Amino acid sequence: MKIVHFADAHIGMETYGSMDPASGLSTRVLDELNAMDKVIDYAVSNCVDLILFCGDAYKNREPSQTHQREFAQRIRRLSESNIPTVIIVGNHDLSGSPGKASSVEIFDTLDIQNIYIAQKPGILKIKTNHGDVQVVVFPWLRRNALLTKEDMKNLGIGKVIDQLQEVMSARLIELASNVDTSQPVILAAHLAVAEAKTGTEKTMIIGNDPVIMLSTIANPVYDYVALGHVHRGQVLCETPPVVYSGSLERLDFGDEGQEKGFYVVDIEKTGADKCTKYEFHSIAARRFTTMEITISDQDLDPTGSILKEILEHTGVISGAVVRLKLSLPGHLASVLREGEIFKALKEAYNVSIAKELRRPSRGRASGWIKDAMTPLEALNKYMESNNVPVERRKKLLEYGEKLIDEKFSSDRGSYAG
Repeated sequence: MKIVHFADAHIGMETYGSMDPASGLSTRVLDELNAMDKVIDYAVSNCVDLILFCGDAYKNREPSQTHQREFAQRIRRLSESNIPTVIIVGNHDLSGSPGKASSVEIFDTLDIQNIYIAQKPGILKIKTNHGDVQVVVFPWLRRNALLTKEDMKNLGIGKVIDQLQEVMSARLIELASNVDTSQPVILAAHLAVAEAKTGTEKTMIIGNDPVIMLSTIANPVYDYVALGHVHRGQVLCETPPVVYSGSLERLDFGDEGQEKGFYVVDIEKTGADKCTKYEFHSIAARRFTTMEITISDQDLDPTGSILKEILEHTGVISGAVVRLKLSLPGHLASVLREGEIFKALKEAYNVSIAKELRRPSRGRASGWIKDAMTPLEALNKYMESNNVPVERRKKLLEYGEKLIDEKFSSDRGSYAG
């Protein structure tokens, strides 16, 4: 039995993008849809038996009609290919108000063939081309779906989260006790596991997350545990495999350097024995690249130094979302030729520049200024103590001398009048 596991498409994230004139969509949304297409292309061409999408189809709880249309077109393709597809409701799919539909509930309402929407915990028994499989589903749940008003009465948010975790853990244990281990058994869930390393979802959390211990879900009755919610792909346990597939696309710089993609799971059954193998399939997601450049106090051409550094990194800049972090002395900020810098980064997908201006430490002037010093001598001594380059000191002293002469001439004129 061959299974595809992916999660966290987050269709609708438009940060760092621009409008694509041909489709009318954000170019970042096109990235997200392209990533999902890669998963579906693989599933269709390899005749997989089951797809597990573990939550967060959209960026937010109320996606636009256009984003819903794009997601639905891809789900229809899976339905028409006769691939059973389980969609777990994630926290970004779930309406904040009781009684309101989730963003993926429409597929359940229309009773789309081969599409299973998991809106509440339970056990799905699904027929595939290579036999039956049991999928224990555990979507993201509203607090009031697990706790009554009486349960939450007079409790602070911390105590409510504790109660939620206890109820969720008990429900997960109960579900695991009701499966038939003679058949393949998979847990598909959208939740936070205590031992997981987090990613960009930290910036997208809606409210406070209840957290489940790994020992609760790493139950030997499962042949594979497919998880969504945490955007950093990772394997939390080998026996059974407990896996976060991670987000399909890099969503911000919190994903920089992380591989993105999906998992392909093979479950082989020989008599009473079952063997699970799983493999990560990488997707060429949009690159995010940070360049950190430090300009010294003595640099006579800070722009030239930056351009040289950019030239050496052309390969990683092309097509990437680039963040240029510059650290430079404050007196050089005004001489940066930013137009040239942006031109050198024109092959990037998106560019932002952040400048950290270093200020010289201010010592007591009495330590080096003497009464006998002229204003120009004092100015020169001040610039020396702050490591202002020699050529720049000469230029500033010339201006200083002119200002002093102008002031002297002005004062003489006022006195004569």
